Amino acid sequence: MEGTPVFEALAGGVLIGLAATALLLLDGRIAGISGILGGAYGGARGERAWRVAFLAGLASGGWLAILAGFGEAAERSGYPLGILITAGLLTGFGSRLGSGCTSGHGVCGIARLSPRSIAATLVFTLTGMVVVAGLRFVVGIL
Repeated sequence: MEGTPVFEALAGGVLIGLAATALLLLDGRIAGISGILGGAYGGARGERAWRVAFLAGLASGGWLAILAGFGEAAERSGYPLGILITAGLLTGFGSRLGSGCTSGHGVCGIARLSPRSIAATLVFTLTGMVVVAGLRFVVGIL
């Protein structure tokens, strides 16, 4: 499977699992990124520092891995700006509507065998599949 970053994907999955487990065991919190981000902006003052640190680590982790030689950044270009903005807004709206995002429901909720999280993850995944298929085969964008 040339071009498939098997080691990087495995290492990334393990690190995500370890981070989610550590946050739950050490602080009793679920590593749902939309909730962490929301609390970083509008949460209690004493809650902001760990949330900002978590988000900074999340944002810089991939960049640091590339600098350390564990992969390369994939060039992404040619996507219409309007589609990107709409996708971002719909993702944020969906995260609020679903009371969490794929990290909270998909990684942490399924691990806890939460029926609500299993249902939410199925809805996220199926909706993503339908949208990509529609944009690729009907609209011809992707």
